[in-house]
Amino acid sequence: MILCHNLLEYVDDPTLVLRGAVRTLRGNSAILSIVVRRQTVEVFKATIQAGDLTAAETNLSAEWEFESLDGGQVRLFTSVGLRAMSTSESSESIAERGVRVVADYLPPNISRTAQYERMSELERLLVAQLECAAIARYTHCLARRRENRR
Repeated sequence: MILCHNLLEYVDDPTLVLRGAVRTLRGNSAILSIVVRRQTVEVFKATIQAGDLTAAETNLSAEWEFESLDGGQVRLFTSVGLRAMSTSESSESIAERGVRVVADYLPPNISRTAQYERMSELERLLVAQLECAAIARYTHCLARRRENRR
């Protein structure tokens, strides 16, 4: 298994990184696991958490977002773009789900440490619902090397 969790947001050419990762997969049981931040969901975060409609409108088409943890920029991905990158002549996407459906939208005044167990259980219930993947802040995609068919 190769993990590309929160990595593609920081590299110059995410497609090149994914192609290299797929080349190293051996057999169709080897898995490439990708987690990236979703572009359109930054609209929800700006609107719900900060009440910032200007930022929400800007985020509708933003390719980059300011990262508050390290003060830098991170690349944003669309589901279509991620699928295109993880599906090629040599690889295929086999699963996709949402990650962090509510946790990143909570207002700052809610103590996440005191409510962690409740929030974690709510997340677990929501990610199991297909429609909730569309509002999750991150996308988790699993891909594998295509079998050679003759």
